[in-house]
Amino acid sequence: MPFIKFHHLLIRFLSATSDLLSHILYCRIKKLMNKIACLTVVLISCFTNTFSQHVQLTKQQLINLTSEWKGERFPDGRPKVSDRILQRLKNVSLEEAWGFLRNKGYQNQYEGDWMILNPDSIMTGRAVTAQYMPLRPDVDKMIKDTGRADGRIGNTNSWPIDVLKDGDIYVADSYGKMADGTLIGDNLGNSIYAKSKRGVIFYGSVRDMEGLAEIKGFNAWVKGQDPSYIQQMMLTGINVPIRIGRATVLPGDAVLAKKAGTIFIPAKWVDSLVLSSEFIQLRDHFGHQRLREQKYTPGQIDSQWTDEIKKDFLKWLDEQKNLPMSRKELDEYMKDRSW
Repeated sequence: MPFIKFHHLLIRFLSATSDLLSHILYCRIKKLMNKIACLTVVLISCFTNTFSQHVQLTKQQLINLTSEWKGERFPDGRPKVSDRILQRLKNVSLEEAWGFLRNKGYQNQYEGDWMILNPDSIMTGRAVTAQYMPLRPDVDKMIKDTGRADGRIGNTNSWPIDVLKDGDIYVADSYGKMADGTLIGDNLGNSIYAKSKRGVIFYGSVRDMEGLAEIKGFNAWVKGQDPSYIQQMMLTGINVPIRIGRATVLPGDAVLAKKAGTIFIPAKWVDSLVLSSEFIQLRDHFGHQRLREQKYTPGQIDSQWTDEIKKDFLKWLDEQKNLPMSRKELDEYMKDRSW
């Protein structure tokens, strides 16, 4: 009998304890959910305020977006790849750039099938990005009001041009719109070249190709042309991440544009990509020369090099007077190079 009473008392105690613990747990969860709700409101408010005050990302947002870049930056936070590297980038083939980036995990940086203003020329530069979308009046009004409050003037399709610096390429996603989707004509083309000494890459169209062709040094990679003016489109962002066909492009990316297509290179990797390509070209030049001299067989050159060939290559490098890179860069690169 005493055991049965004890058993009932124990059950009542555990039940009461369970109710108490449940109540405490409920109160704590409710308090936590209230904090999360408040934090969410604050974050949404901060995001809304940021977007409503800027047509483009803030300097800190751009730095955060491209945080792996450790080099020089523009005042707005955009990575500033050096002019020297951009010049050397012209000698890199699209296949070499594509292969290098895929090996680094970047498999969506190429876009092809372009209409090119001057197809036999090569263009390299730093991306200034712009995003366009089909017109929605309420959003368009907010963008225009915000831009004018920031001191921007003229039509919105001229605003990205005002951002351009020497060495920049104006890269815009206008979602492939042809008729009534022409982002520039020859007037804006002249302004673009005056500011950047480069040209444009548009996932969309332009007008007055004849007038654009008369701008010496200017080039354009576009999806088409049309005589119409821009209508029913709106600018939604400057120097924001955009999509160019198969590629994702960030502001400050190094651009390599050739007849066969365009490659958008993360600023972090462009130095290594250029150096890797230059080394491969030197290696190929050496191999071709030795094959013509019949010093080695094709099988020796195309397979893993022996120590004898490596020593011969290093000696050959010492004899070259016009290396594309400094000898210091080359020596540093070869320390980690897998032959």
